[in-house]
Amino acid sequence: MTATNLKNRNSNWTISDIPNLDGKTVFITGANSGLGYYTAKALAEKNAHVVLACRTLEKANSALHKLKSLNPEGKFTPIELDLADLNKVSEIGSKISTEFEKLDLLINNAGIMHPPKTLSPQGFEIQFAVNHLAHMLLTLKFLPLIEKQKGSRIVTVTSGAQFFGKVGWNNLKAENYYNKWESYANSKLANVMFALELNEKLEQKHILSLAAHPGIAKTNLFSAQKPKPNPIEIFSLELFSPIFQSAEMGALPQLFAATSPQAKGGEHYGPKFNFRGHPKLSPASPFATNKKERKSLWEKSMEILSNFL
Repeated sequence: MTATNLKNRNSNWTISDIPNLDGKTVFITGANSGLGYYTAKALAEKNAHVVLACRTLEKANSALHKLKSLNPEGKFTPIELDLADLNKVSEIGSKISTEFEKLDLLINNAGIMHPPKTLSPQGFEIQFAVNHLAHMLLTLKFLPLIEKQKGSRIVTVTSGAQFFGKVGWNNLKAENYYNKWESYANSKLANVMFALELNEKLEQKHILSLAAHPGIAKTNLFSAQKPKPNPIEIFSLELFSPIFQSAEMGALPQLFAATSPQAKGGEHYGPKFNFRGHPKLSPASPFATNKKERKSLWEKSMEILSNFL
């Protein structure tokens, strides 16, 4: 595709370009803040029924009340979803599958970044567990619902950190060492690899799997870090603050992937200038386009998740 065609496809796309979503059901993880909140807000304003999946029911209800104050006619369902525990993810996947007739759109948005060394209840490094394993499990549990609707979409949110990720997947329990930056990058690489591999598996079923990244957006991922960033990290954040974009702008690539008729399965969207700007088709990590490496990640992940499906 030529640069001109790319520009024409999604130049200066905004939420005003989202089509009417009346009758559509959307499930968003991490919908109480940042990218997830603004994604939920935009989709509800276009008449979608939005399931607000948050770590606690308190957070989900808080988001619900805030969104309802802005959009009294909006249709929302709050759900407690602890992505750190694969058992709980599996339970919610089964619960939603019995309570909902269909699912038109799944947005794997939630994530954690740079925590101290922490293991999930199943013993996996927490960033890989939450950012990748939990979302892959949730997606696979939802597939029967998603497959009921031709043209349904699955959007997995990644990050520019994917370009610093490493393949191999031989330190998933941080048993050899722990580097918070590397573990985060690996989880974000896994996100885009999963999205692209899933699209190939679903292509014949006319379901789209896409990836999106927000560039550098001001979300609560930075403020939620525990312990707080060290002085050098704080200085770096302040230094680069002028190029950060708002969480509302950062949500545009995933909204484009989720709703635009121009978006295609197996594609990856990001801001126009990578750090900030309107959404555009964006290159993914070379590892993500390597089918052998994607297959390796898929098989390793399925070994882990098979007991929870």
